[in-house]
Amino acid sequence: MSATERDPFILDRPTGRRLRARDAIVCVFVAVVLLALLEGRSIRRSGERMEPGLQRTVVLAVGRPAGWLADRLPLADGVHRATGWLSPDEQLSGGPGAFRTPPAGVDAATARAGGTAPITSESFDPAALGERPERLAKLGTLLVTGDSLAQPLDVELARRLASQGVRTVRDAHLGTGISKSDLVDWGQLSALQARERRPDAVVMFLGANEGFPLPGTGGRQVQCCGPAWAAQYATRARRMMETYRRRGAARVYWLTLPLPRDAPRQRIARSVNAAIAVAAQPFRAHVRVLDTATLFTPGGRYRAAMPVGGRATIVRRPDGIHLNDAGSRVAADVVVARLRGDFDSLR
Repeated sequence: MSATERDPFILDRPTGRRLRARDAIVCVFVAVVLLALLEGRSIRRSGERMEPGLQRTVVLAVGRPAGWLADRLPLADGVHRATGWLSPDEQLSGGPGAFRTPPAGVDAATARAGGTAPITSESFDPAALGERPERLAKLGTLLVTGDSLAQPLDVELARRLASQGVRTVRDAHLGTGISKSDLVDWGQLSALQARERRPDAVVMFLGANEGFPLPGTGGRQVQCCGPAWAAQYATRARRMMETYRRRGAARVYWLTLPLPRDAPRQRIARSVNAAIAVAAQPFRAHVRVLDTATLFTPGGRYRAAMPVGGRATIVRRPDGIHLNDAGSRVAADVVVARLRGDFDSLR
């Protein structure tokens, strides 16, 4: 038989060399080694963030030694620097970001000197003092953002406000959180959103993925969910609030977390809610904390259903964390009522 009859494809290869099973195994081995050296830290981080179980055990069995190697070799950092130009997008994950800057609401010189920051009139909601709040003329752009909690609230708000000339920007980032920056650094993202979108109002619903350690003083990791952790979380949330309010040109509506069904997650949610309340204190004139925790879980008790329009209605999804469509409509009622109180165009 001719060469063509034995193997009709052999003439298409310049060398005519056949690849053997051993060659494939070598290629796979080399790829695995390179992955471990270049992405070992990512594998380790992913494992540490997984729920306990067999899958987490397997990932950590690979990720911990791979991460150990990556920590001691400069390959990953070198490759990231060398290929960074390939991505035209803003870098919004990991690394030093807006959260590294001095806390919002604290004068930089005062912070360095360790003194007491002055209290300004922006710390007071005029309505709480019996005064007429400063109203804004027109709500042109509404930014609805956060994690998966912001859905389908964003759709409901967009539907309700479209007829009043409001452009609703829906920008949810699933799986993200203030206490985790492997996917998104919310300090950087909030600055990007405010700069590019210039919203007149921001609705923030974030917190389904919190509870991760936060850096404390001296680089020490602070574990959730005591006062030290809440203080670090509040500092980051305050920076975001300051960014979104745009020196008083915008209003911020930050929703607290309805308590989830699982007890461990309830502990995280309570700490997040307490941090949100403290974070907003310097900006009460412009930042509204909307207490959906009391609305959906009065007395700190989880409930899947609640009275809506005189009828018992399921308002939570089966996961015991998120609001369903009916629950999002209830939350939208609260948001729209506060928007009407701040913008003349919605009267």
